[in-house]
Amino acid sequence: MNKNIRIGITHGDINGVSYEVIMKAFADNRILEDKTVIVYGSAKAAAFHRKQTSVQNFNFHQIKSADEAQDKFVNIINCGESDLRVDLGQETEEAGRSAYDALQEAVKDLKSNKIDVIVTAPINKHTISKAGFTFPGHTEFFASESETDQYLMLLINDLMRVGVVAGHVPLSEVPSHITAENIMSKLEVLNSTLQVDFNIRKPRIAVLGLNPHAGDNGLLGDEEEKIIKPVLEEARKNGIMALGPYAADGFFGAAQYRSFDAILGMYHDQILTPFKALDFESAVNYTAGLPIIRVSPGHGTAYNIAGKDEASEKSLQAAVFMACDIYSSRKNNQELKHNQLK
Repeated sequence: MNKNIRIGITHGDINGVSYEVIMKAFADNRILEDKTVIVYGSAKAAAFHRKQTSVQNFNFHQIKSADEAQDKFVNIINCGESDLRVDLGQETEEAGRSAYDALQEAVKDLKSNKIDVIVTAPINKHTISKAGFTFPGHTEFFASESETDQYLMLLINDLMRVGVVAGHVPLSEVPSHITAENIMSKLEVLNSTLQVDFNIRKPRIAVLGLNPHAGDNGLLGDEEEKIIKPVLEEARKNGIMALGPYAADGFFGAAQYRSFDAILGMYHDQILTPFKALDFESAVNYTAGLPIIRVSPGHGTAYNIAGKDEASEKSLQAAVFMACDIYSSRKNNQELKHNQLK
């Protein structure tokens, strides 16, 4: 009998839609099959949000530690202050503090192997920073906790997988991040995660240019000729099938993404704008390259619809299933290597 995958879910910002999507995602308890779910958050905040939704016959099972988690229930551990106030759709320091408390508690359990994977609900980066969170986002936080600089923010939906060289940085600083070293590092992580985490034996990766028309042979910028093209040639020599650089507008306009296993963009909005425009509801954010497995829904706190019972659970469900799939894939790869060494 296979052991259940233990999934830790951080509640994120209590003033957003996190609890709504958590309850909707697990309202059909068939999703709990082969899974043990533990929410790191606040039973009080959960009860408040429960009254705002149309979800029927749903209850959280309160526990004090992950060791007490029960199968077939959505367990919840109280993290930090117990007397929390929910202000729907508002930015509050209390919500930021609560989000960080839950995140720290979940990471501690992840490192102690009390949970197998972690799914992070959306945070407000401004309010959580006031609680001492010093990172641009979850991606950089988990990279720091894993003590690695070899990582990649990978967004996945039903149409494509996309990564980015310059992630959470101001647009004015993007050119300084477009270096041969950075591009090669991201390509190596992307190629490896496609093979190990997604079971794609020989991945095909499309790489976008930095400038309009991919530089137009140097007329609109020379990063493509001087930096990107030489890196792609070197990557192919090393067994990474990286093609490009492609002009972003034409690439997405002609739906060329259908011919590739993943796409590496140069900066955040270049790649995430078409990604989310084409399929936002099923989007999942995965931090590739880490020894741990961390995923999240592709949406934010959605303050504008908090408490209105309008949020979709599809992205969170997709994140949960993806975390389990990656966990199983890694486990199978480890067993295969072990058997080969015998």
